[in-house]
Amino acid sequence: MKVLVFDIWGDYGHFRKFFTTSSPLTFSFPPPSTIAGILGAICGFNKNEYLKVFSFETCKIGLKIASPVKKVRMGMNLINTKDFNWQPIQTKHHEPRTQIRTEFLKDPYFRIYVSHEDRGIFKVLEQNVREHKCVYSISLGLSELLADFKYVGVLEAKELKDIFTEISTPIVAGNLIDSEITIEQGKKYFKEKMPIKMNPDRVVELYDDVIYEPDGQTIKARVKTCYKLENGEYITFF
Repeated sequence: MKVLVFDIWGDYGHFRKFFTTSSPLTFSFPPPSTIAGILGAICGFNKNEYLKVFSFETCKIGLKIASPVKKVRMGMNLINTKDFNWQPIQTKHHEPRTQIRTEFLKDPYFRIYVSHEDRGIFKVLEQNVREHKCVYSISLGLSELLADFKYVGVLEAKELKDIFTEISTPIVAGNLIDSEITIEQGKKYFKEKMPIKMNPDRVVELYDDVIYEPDGQTIKARVKTCYKLENGEYITFF
């Protein structure tokens, strides 16, 4: 199996947690549906197409935290549309803007792993990434948070079953065997519940806990399935 590897980064990122409302919080890394949107932007598939093209069934997506996770909170000025009306000037009973305290990732940097069963789509994606081209601008969650990317390579991957090893990527809890993780000194272990599978109607069909090391270090665990890349790295997909 061939796996496309590329890096993506930006000044800020925001991947809104589904359970937050008035004070938006961010996931520590983009969920697979968000990465599918980035792949769609690179290839030229619009928002109504990319979840079909890069679906859970046809496309494998993985991610590595390449820079320690850092979070900051800032106020965002949003247009005040209360009462379904926007007045651009301040009055006694109306403010033209409302400020929302929002959490952002600071200097996010990720390594993306992608494999697709359609060789034609994989070829277009690989060529555009290698030539540093994209059809639509790519961003890290919000359209204002523009991102850059660079090609790393296409690597051969070998599938392995029921193996205990050092995993370079976050691990979906459903992929663990008997929740077997070795806690090592000098490492931190976090868990976030996030959407794993989203259908083309943008309905989430599967949520699961994802275990990760926020500094990007490996996690020693027993997993049902992982992939060994030709560079010796062990990864899992969402």
